[in-house]
Amino acid sequence: MGSIAVALAAQDRYTLKLGELSFGDFKGYENWKVVAVSQTQTLLKVIVANEVMMDAYRQGLPADGKLFPEGSKIVKIEWTFKKNTVAPYFVMVPDTLKAVATIEKDSKRFPDTHGWAYGNFNYDAASDTFTPEGNDAKCGYACHTTVAAQDYIYTHYPKR
Repeated sequence: MGSIAVALAAQDRYTLKLGELSFGDFKGYENWKVVAVSQTQTLLKVIVANEVMMDAYRQGLPADGKLFPEGSKIVKIEWTFKKNTVAPYFVMVPDTLKAVATIEKDSKRFPDTHGWAYGNFNYDAASDTFTPEGNDAKCGYACHTTVAAQDYIYTHYPKR
């Protein structure tokens, strides 16, 4: 009986919203294709995209003056990192999940930000819950204006 209560109390992250942006718009992101990885001083990140955006990447985007199609979606999964202690060489691997950042292109829903909606959903490991950061889906727009010529997308698709 206790396990049923715990199952019912578990958070459904896909019901979370950030203004007009829903985490549910990104359902299944765990299985999307990898665009690239990146690392800051404190976080290891993997950037994944849906098929609409992956097709655009394969065609050479982001590129100056070219636009990603409507329905493009990209997710950045962020973890702290640690040294893998069993590998025979030095390698850093994901440790604790910290956040899932989302970007979606829908010009009808998000006309004020050139069609892009930005969401950051912070993860708390202790409670196993996500919390939207901010009040709306515009929080990432200011940072992304520096790459306006590339349709507001930083991450390039590296050669494989």
